[in-house]
Amino acid sequence: MDPLVLIMLIVVGGLLLWVLFLGLYHPRSGADVLDWRPTRSPELEAQNEIDDLDQMLEATNERRRRRGDAELTEEALEARVLEDRREQHARREAYLADSETPEQARADLEQMLARVNEGRRRRGEPELTAEQYRARIESERA
Repeated sequence: MDPLVLIMLIVVGGLLLWVLFLGLYHPRSGADVLDWRPTRSPELEAQNEIDDLDQMLEATNERRRRRGDAELTEEALEARVLEDRREQHARREAYLADSETPEQARADLEQMLARVNEGRRRRGEPELTAEQYRARIESERA
């Protein structure tokens, strides 16, 4: 090996080790050295979120007043969101109950299991049985 290459490798390696040891054993953290502080406190962030929600509610109420509708309160808005989520959940459950017969569910499970086992075979992992896959799905739902 050329002596110049060897000297350069030793110098670069030494520099790298020096920087690593300096970072590990320096008494101050990088944030202290840079005098870095977060620009906002968590309390200020929470207050900003509250202010944003108040502004959005006020803008909504302004439009409602112009249309002649009653104003929304924060409680009414929360109740509306909760009702929308209930309706969405009910529609989802009804769809799943209506659209899935036991034969369709079994076929879907077999298709998903085949796909999962294909990936497991490629990675050299053992295949899952249908019972193991069902248990895995149930544990993920919980």
